[in-house]
Amino acid sequence: MTADPQALRLIRVVQELSMAKDVDRVAEIVRSAARELTGADGATFVLRDGQQCFYRDEDAISPLWKGQRFPLSACISGWAMLNRRSTVIPDIYADSRIPHAAYRPTFVKSLVMVPIRTLEPIGAIGTYWATPHEASEQQVMLLQALADSTSIAMENVQVYAELERRVADRTLQLVEVNQRLQAEMRERERMAAEVRQLSLTDELTGLSNRRGFLLLAERELESARRRGGRCLLLYADLDYLKQANDRFGHAAGDAMLIDAAQLLRSLFRSTDVVARLGGDEFVVLASDYTSSEEVLLRLHRALDTFRRTTGRPLSLSVGLAESGLRGGSGLDTLLQQADSAMYANKCTRHERQQVVNQ
Repeated sequence: MTADPQALRLIRVVQELSMAKDVDRVAEIVRSAARELTGADGATFVLRDGQQCFYRDEDAISPLWKGQRFPLSACISGWAMLNRRSTVIPDIYADSRIPHAAYRPTFVKSLVMVPIRTLEPIGAIGTYWATPHEASEQQVMLLQALADSTSIAMENVQVYAELERRVADRTLQLVEVNQRLQAEMRERERMAAEVRQLSLTDELTGLSNRRGFLLLAERELESARRRGGRCLLLYADLDYLKQANDRFGHAAGDAMLIDAAQLLRSLFRSTDVVARLGGDEFVVLASDYTSSEEVLLRLHRALDTFRRTTGRPLSLSVGLAESGLRGGSGLDTLLQQADSAMYANKCTRHERQQVVNQ
């Protein structure tokens, strides 16, 4: 028994429609299948758009109405949708339902129009002939079967579209949540870095504080040990800070501390560790320097230049300690040695001042 070619073609079309994911693909399948199944000279795929018929696509020997809209009540596709049934018109010019003015520029002499879905139709499929033709019952049945399959395909398209919309919305939500989380993480990292920086920095001078100095200086000492170098620790005490506070207020004392910090920072490299330990005490750990005498000479010259150019009093009592070659003293020892040297220097200067005053 030989299978009906049209039935086989309809089965293939139904399969193709079942896999269609969008209206464009549905229209492409329907326009070609409608013409092929009926042997028509043209076919249109029409969708209902409110109170209008929208001729979405077509396959014909010459142009018909693709892209145009007509009132439901003024075209035969609208009649099929409003009446929810198919119609066969052997002679379009003998039928009052046909808008003759719209058909005259075309090749159409006869047609069949079937609704897509008989319950609340969403569109229609039209087939057209260039010569008078009365469609057979089988042709109408094939077109209606195609229209029924198209109805299911359109519902599937809506489901796919809704699923894609939900996936897109969910993806957008996830992207937004991820962006917020990343922003929160960056803000937390920024705040943590700021807290770490504040915990290692003297608020008044911007130098490292005691904690920051101990952390950075230990690293620098270890680096110097590994490369067989040495470090110089300079311990400086700001003279006359108490007198400035007592006579002119803490603002004057703060200004003096800032002056001292800026001077020390300008004298040493960015790789050296310059810090304010607290109160009037400053400390510097320098590596790869020429000699301790040269460092002291540069400091004294800088102090003289500062006092001469600014007219502001600035004096530092200084003590030095050096780590030995190939290792040397630890940081605690260097601090003690430099502090002792600084105190001895301060006492010597004080004694000399007393002699001068006598």
